[in-house]
Amino acid sequence: MKILVLTWEFPPRIVGGIARHVAELYPELVKQGHEINLLTIEFGHAPMYEEVEGIRVHRVPVEPGDNFFHWIANLNQSMGKHGGKLIVEEGYFDLIHAHDWLVADAAIALKHHFKIPLIATIHATEYGRYNGLFHNDHRYISAKEGDLVYNAWQVIVCSDYMRHELQRTLAVPWDKMDVIFNGIRPEKKPRLHEFDAENFRRRFAADREKILYYVGRMTYEKGVQILLRAAPKVLWEMAGQVKFVIIGGGNTDHLKDLARELGIWQQCYFTGFMFEEDLHKFQAVANCAVFPSLYEPFGIVALESFAARVPVVVSDTGGLPEVVQHGKTGIVTRANDPDSLAWGILETLRNPDYVGAAIENAYRDLGRRFSWPKLAQQTEAVYRRVVRERSQVEW
Repeated sequence: MKILVLTWEFPPRIVGGIARHVAELYPELVKQGHEINLLTIEFGHAPMYEEVEGIRVHRVPVEPGDNFFHWIANLNQSMGKHGGKLIVEEGYFDLIHAHDWLVADAAIALKHHFKIPLIATIHATEYGRYNGLFHNDHRYISAKEGDLVYNAWQVIVCSDYMRHELQRTLAVPWDKMDVIFNGIRPEKKPRLHEFDAENFRRRFAADREKILYYVGRMTYEKGVQILLRAAPKVLWEMAGQVKFVIIGGGNTDHLKDLARELGIWQQCYFTGFMFEEDLHKFQAVANCAVFPSLYEPFGIVALESFAARVPVVVSDTGGLPEVVQHGKTGIVTRANDPDSLAWGILETLRNPDYVGAAIENAYRDLGRRFSWPKLAQQTEAVYRRVVRERSQVEW
């Protein structure tokens, strides 16, 4: 099959989880014999066209806008124009696959103009991120999500939680959705013997300190503030021998102020953005990963920790309880509850026997449930079903 993919992020442009998702899913589909042309936006010194693991990557220029929504409109105009040119020059495509609302207008226009069935993957919803729609920006984005799923022949979501959410908030019919988990490439994680782990670790904590970390965006729904509020209890029980490392770019001033207010500033390290090579090494030397999200459609960060053999503590929101099996591959705590989170962290730091078993169970689970070759086969099955259905109807 010949697939046209639209995504607003692709490495080296990494904004959230979509970049890693598309960069790791489509090489597996290429291996299965499919031709993938991927449209994304220009970024830095990345070439406007290149082949990445068999994916034909086309980066399009985007004119600056007066605001974010104007920029998105320009993005879609550029993608639509380039996508149409590609279809005319390269011949018929079997499917268009769009990732989230930001590329919806271009994907929908190409679908109707060329009569090519559209598949949409919804990675998160605006309603879910804010637990409601409270102003016009929220409602605008939600409407774009609604347009995309309405125009899609089939919708892919990353968890059962998201399937329920789309049915509830966007009125997507149950049988129009397929659940396909996110995956991970565990082989990319280094082991301790492959670098100077001892000295690398000392960049973040003293030898006597346990390293506990969060990595991700610094937005309210990620729950970093819950982790900081759990920290005093953890530090009290662990005689202060824990370093809380907060990894991620963006504005962290409010979180730093909270750390000072709670009296834990000396035990916190806000690293800012961390390059992937260093992040892989960091995970190898850490003692515990914590993801206290208030909203999390899936939780690919938990898989990253599984692959790095780091024990995880997560909240019971969204898709996280589907990814982390409580007591077997990690600990699941109550969302928005610092006491519950502190309990989960202490259970992990104090029980090396449990940690050893959980790490092994989690690593095995990667091959069973989160292997990209298997997930690509599931995606291919959706593709084949849609192509078959398309062949049976007049458009």
